[in-house]
Amino acid sequence: MRTLLTLVALFSFTLSFAQDGKSPAKKLRHVVLFKFKEDTSRSAITMIEKEFVALGKQLKEVKEFEWGLNNSPEGLNKGFTHGFLVTFASEEDRDTYLPHPKHQAFVAKLKPYLEDALVFDYWAF
Repeated sequence: MRTLLTLVALFSFTLSFAQDGKSPAKKLRHVVLFKFKEDTSRSAITMIEKEFVALGKQLKEVKEFEWGLNNSPEGLNKGFTHGFLVTFASEEDRDTYLPHPKHQAFVAKLKPYLEDALVFDYWAF
């Protein structure tokens, strides 16, 4: 019983430390979802995918980058087919990334093909 209480106390301490806003375990997640125009060619979509991946590798503010295609059987994606997860260590890094000329050039290249986008940022615990 004493061991169990010790483990519960340790878990609680770890959880509170991870949620205090100062822990290196926290990550600022920048979720980006794309819905392409119906007439967008597969080659244009492939070009956008490659450009976004390259952007994630080029900018030092980006700590992690991943992406994938919708695979949910629920049918609730509302036409959004592509999901990207860009991770930053701080709001300052994100705020440097957003107006960065390379990011803005990517957005300009993307816009003609995009029907809709959804962006949602959150601190991961």
